[in-house]
This record gives sequence, structure tokens and C-alpha cells, in this order.
Amino acid sequence: MPKLSGAQITMEVLVKEGVEYIFGYPGGAIMPIYDAMLDYNVHHVLTRHEQGAAHAADGYARASGKVGVAMATSGPGATNLVTGIATAMLDSSPIVCITGQVPSQVIGTDAFQETDITGITLPITKHNYLVTEIEELAEVLREAFYVAQSGRQGPVLVDIAKDVQNEKIEFRWNDEPVKLPGYRPDMSADQHTFQEAADLINNAERPIILAGHGVIASDAMKELLKFVDRTNIPLSMTLLGLGGFPASHPLNLGMMGMHGESWVNNAIQEADLLLAFGMRFDDRVTGNLANYAKKAKKIHIEIDPTEIDKNVKVDIAIIGDLREMLEKLLPFTKKGKHEEWLNQIESHKGDSAVRDIKHMPDMGRLYAAHVIHDIWRLTNGDALVVTDVGQHQMWETQYYHHDSPRSLITSGGLGTMGFALPAAMGAKLSCPDKEVWVICGDGGFQMTAAELTTMAQEEIDLNVAIINNGYLGMVRQWQEFFYNGRYSATPILSPDFVKLAEAHHATGIRVSQREDVETAVRKAQSTPGVVVIDFAVEKEDSVYPMVATGADLDDMIRRPKPENI
Repeated sequence: MPKLSGAQITMEVLVKEGVEYIFGYPGGAIMPIYDAMLDYNVHHVLTRHEQGAAHAADGYARASGKVGVAMATSGPGATNLVTGIATAMLDSSPIVCITGQVPSQVIGTDAFQETDITGITLPITKHNYLVTEIEELAEVLREAFYVAQSGRQGPVLVDIAKDVQNEKIEFRWNDEPVKLPGYRPDMSADQHTFQEAADLINNAERPIILAGHGVIASDAMKELLKFVDRTNIPLSMTLLGLGGFPASHPLNLGMMGMHGESWVNNAIQEADLLLAFGMRFDDRVTGNLANYAKKAKKIHIEIDPTEIDKNVKVDIAIIGDLREMLEKLLPFTKKGKHEEWLNQIESHKGDSAVRDIKHMPDMGRLYAAHVIHDIWRLTNGDALVVTDVGQHQMWETQYYHHDSPRSLITSGGLGTMGFALPAAMGAKLSCPDKEVWVICGDGGFQMTAAELTTMAQEEIDLNVAIINNGYLGMVRQWQEFFYNGRYSATPILSPDFVKLAEAHHATGIRVSQREDVETAVRKAQSTPGVVVIDFAVEKEDSVYPMVATGADLDDMIRRPKPENI
């Protein structure tokens, strides 16, 4: 058997695990691995900040369904990963972060660039490891990939002491499946449970499906479509569930929750049965829990047993992979109609459907809705869209209609500004043939704008739409609604985004009129490399409807009439 260094063993495992890209930033404590990397067929992407590396790995994972990999040195390199790790944790995204650590003999002495990164990330990783013995290294790395992508997916961190990277040992690859005695999630559900659930489904008069990220994570799109077509039950999506069921399907009601459709929220409150598929009853989905769907029985299918009864008490829980559970549940269900219920939901729409773009006059001004609707139209709805966090994120859910899974990548649980640009870079590398658009705000864009040069160095081809309203828009909206219009620290001065793009080897375009949107989008589509379009939109536009924090789900601040927009 050959003797390999810990650095070489690390690269051997990464290759065996199918890693194509590593997003990272080198430094002293990780240097042996970076040296070994030159001898392996793995492409390293040098991000301009370690946070960008974690987000890029996350975007790669979400777009591909594979494990994304980020790498950093000890101390500040490792701590700069934290926001990206937390983002992946709250959105159940499978990434493995590998960090260098100071030599094992000086751990705990406050050595140069020493930080207890496993202690820091313990609450925001699915699991993490500190490796101080080379004999453990290969198996730890194999376990990291297994844990990241099994069960409820999530981030895993492996911190490797520098002396372990340099030490050599005889190495033989272990082909045996990973076995973790303490990690054996129970995914079984008995026949009786499925029959009980089916009885509720078959007898319900006003049922509604709440479909979440689990639909996409478990690749359950076909099974969900079969279930809906058989039962004729209308369906609503969480933010991270968008794309898991075609937006064009007549039974897709749209997004629920704080900025969800008014008719969806009303339907949830009036339903007699909620079918929660791969979602976790987040506070942005439920509103006031005391008055949430009080008329409804609840069935929850979820891979993570800790989510059962955590926020909302349910009547029947089915623990397991959603795709497999739907396959088992479907034979117990009967063909449904629910015509009266569907008509009742339709009657709720009324003038709420003014989001139709033709009802939004421009009056010489440019609205974010115009921009996002036109991008949807000009991409035929086929683009992979990566959003940042804020008003533009919610407008994207309203005006860009996703018919396919993994076509929307966004930060949901943590709400991380600065996520979009580096995440889009990872997404594009995983799906090189897809048209990729970043939709972001002027605030979030500035947080990670340096990654434009990373994309130039990597010759990545994607387009960026900055919804530039001169404010931290969502915070400004809250200040308008709930703080008497006192705009504290929300007006934001931005650089000249066209010049900034050009300085980062990208193409810059500025648009301020609706009539120029199509020309700019077409130019971006035909121009190689990164194109940044600065859309100067209406400054004090707001997202409607809105459920205030602590309010009941059907107590919404409604969209003004068209003449008042």
C-alpha cells in the first residue's frame, strides 16, 4: 500500500466522493491540502471571501442535488464561513466545509490564527469533526459526505490539524458503506398509519396541501403530481418549495405565508384538512399559532422527526422520505372532486389578482414587478433564478413562475443578504447549460459584489438584475407600515453599478424606463460573461399582501387598488 500524506488522503476521498469543484481561499493551516490539490482532477474556485465560498458551495448543492464543498484556513478563514454554514443549515442544504487547524500540539494555546471552529459551528452544523489523528481522517471525511446528504440534509464541517495534513500513513480506500451506530433515523411507517391518513383525506371537504422544500430534496415531484391529480386537492407552496410543483398547474394556488397570496392564506384558515408535505410550519408560514388553521385536522409527512409537533400539533405524523411515503400513501386514496371547495377558493381571489402586470400602470416610472415579469417572459420561464433577500425576493415569487424543480435558489430560513451572487456562481458551474439570473437588491449586492471578479477569472456566464430602489427595501417597508415612516438607517448610497461592473471585468447596463427593459435583457442574454443591469425602480414601492408579525394568517395588509399603486 502506498504511503500518503493527510493532505493527499483528503484529496483522494474528495475524488472518490465525486467532487468536481472546491470553493475556497487558502492560508497557512490549509496549505498542505492546497499543495496536494494540484495533483488531482478537482477544480478549485478562488472566491474573494470565504463567505462567498460557502454560499457558492451551497448554490452548487441546491442546483445539482449533490454535495457542495467549501474550504478555508484556520482562524478568520474558518469564521468567515459561518454565515454560509448557517444559511445551509436552516435551508437543509448538503455542503461539506473543510478547514485547516493549527498543529494539534498547540491547539488550546491561542496559537496564531487558532479558533475553536468546531465549537463555534456546533449549533449550525448537522455534525462536525476535529481531526487530530491521521488514522481517522479518511473515515471522518467519508462520514461527513454521508451525513450531509442522508436523511434531512445539511452542512458538515471537518477541521483538520496541520500536522495531520503533513503526516504520512499507508492508505487503502474503504469501499464498505458508512456505518454510524448512533445515526439510525427510523423511516418506517406502518400500514395502519397510511390507512388512517387516507381516511382523513378521502373524507375531507376542504383539504389543502402545503408543499415545502422536502418535495425537491426528496425528488418527489412526480409522486406529488400523481397525488394531486388523483385527489384533486389544491396545493400551496412554501418559499423553498417553489418549483417543486408546476406553477402553471390549475391546482397550484401559489405561495402561502407572510407575503403569500391572500386567497391561499384564507383557504388555509378555512380548510378542514392540512396535508403538510416536507415543510416545517415556519413562523413566516403560520402567522399567529394560536389561531392557525383551527378548523383543520393535520397530516404531516416529514423526514426529520424533531419537526413533528414542534410548532404545530398534528393529528397524524408519517416519518420518512417524502417520495417513498407518497408512493405508499397513494394506493389508499380515492379519486377526489372538491368542486365546491375550489369554487370557494376562486371566489376569494376577487380583486386580489391585480398582480396581473397589465393592471400596473408605469406612469413614467419603473416598478420591480415590470422587471421581474419581463425577465420571466423573455426567458420563457426556463431560467435558473438565484435571489438575494428582501422585497425583490418576494416580488420574484410573485412575478416569476417556476414550473420545474431547482429553478429557484434563495435563502429562506436565515434570510442572508449577499447570498445570491456567490450562490449563483456555484449554481452555474453545476448547470453550465442553464441560463442563470441573479435577482438582488442594491443593498445585498454590495455585500458580496467582489465575487464578480471571481466569475470573471472563472469565465462564468450569467446575468445580474439589481432592483435598485435606494433603500434597504424590506426594512424600509416595515418602517413605513409599523414605525410611522421613520426611515432609520435604510436609505443607502450605492456606487455607480455600471462602472463597478466594468471594474470587475463585467458588462454594465442601466435601465430606468419600462420600454428599455426588454432591450437590456436581450443584450444580457446575447453578451458573454457576466452582465450587470442596474434597474432604477420606484423607490417606495411595497410588497403586498403582508401578514404582520404576530397577526393571524388571514389578517393581511392588502395590496392597494390599481389606481392607487
